[in-house]
Amino acid sequence: MTSIPPILTTTAELTAFLADLANDTALAVDLEADSMHHYQEKVCLLQISGTQQSALIDPLAMTDLSPLAPVLSDPAVRKYFHAADYDIRCLHRDFGLEVRGLFDTMIACQFLGEGKVGLADVLQKYYGVTLDKKFQRADWTKRPLPEDMARYAAEDTRYLHALGEMLEKRLREAGRLDWVAEEFELLEAVRHSEHEGPLFTRVKGASRLKPRQLAVLELLLEFRDEEARRRDSPLFKVLGNAVMLEVAREQPTSLRALTGLSGMPARLADRYGRRLVELVRQAQDLPQESLPVIPRKERPVRDPEVDQRMTKLKQWRSARAEELGIDPGVLINNATMEEIARFNPDSAEELAQAGILKRWQQRELGPSICDALRKER
Repeated sequence: MTSIPPILTTTAELTAFLADLANDTALAVDLEADSMHHYQEKVCLLQISGTQQSALIDPLAMTDLSPLAPVLSDPAVRKYFHAADYDIRCLHRDFGLEVRGLFDTMIACQFLGEGKVGLADVLQKYYGVTLDKKFQRADWTKRPLPEDMARYAAEDTRYLHALGEMLEKRLREAGRLDWVAEEFELLEAVRHSEHEGPLFTRVKGASRLKPRQLAVLELLLEFRDEEARRRDSPLFKVLGNAVMLEVAREQPTSLRALTGLSGMPARLADRYGRRLVELVRQAQDLPQESLPVIPRKERPVRDPEVDQRMTKLKQWRSARAEELGIDPGVLINNATMEEIARFNPDSAEELAQAGILKRWQQRELGPSICDALRKER
């Protein structure tokens, strides 16, 4: 059974732990957050493993994590993460911490053509390790932290050093280490961003609603947000999107009509029914000129020649991805190919000047992309 690392609850303890890691050239890092249990998501636990020792850092007890800033931002110290995008955003959002020297083992797996890139799958494949997933949706704000949850958290960084070193060796042998290095560099710069504009723009399916229905949905979403904040609960635990979309479409103006809706749980009708009906009536009373509309992005005019070039590029990508043993979407995504199809470069040099591709893509793929486009001319 995995031993539990010390749980650090003071800045002094954190400073002492980092001093013990001063000679380490690589750290494994992971975090746990509480998005499944609270309105305002926050980091609840940090797991850091050096080559010889590990610790769990409790940011709920420790208000000052600034001692972490120098080591996390030092590019000379390798930082192993698995699926780092979310972690990097959270570390910067909650603590202003930046990560340099990143090595993301999930991205490394993608560029090596691994079919399954989840940490549990990779560790099972290479080390025969079975990760216990029972605490993936746990409430990490619990204090004192239960022993089994602490042990679970420690497992996520236990094998990252060995995994990262193995993947780096394979990437070097495949000639793809500089490919992922650029991907890591771009990933280091991601940041959490707040959504702007109407709440309904974040709901899948809202674009099919009429303006009056959108008005209902927006009032429902505003109510849900206020209720979730009051209860300190995630939004989905107050009202699900599917229920609100159904209310917006049907616009029930009585409790009987509301409870008769498809997918309307009786407990929700009992708890919020009167308020939901009231919001529907408010939306129906709005003047026509004040009704919301879906903001539409101007779509590029369809061009048959661009479509033809796009078809050629997709054929080229499929063949190249198969040759390299990489998922086509990892090699180059559709949005980038469409931009190339519209630009229609005459040469690799012209394509490079356009700045459409990443450096590794331009170097490894640019000439063959232009060759594929020439064949259809």
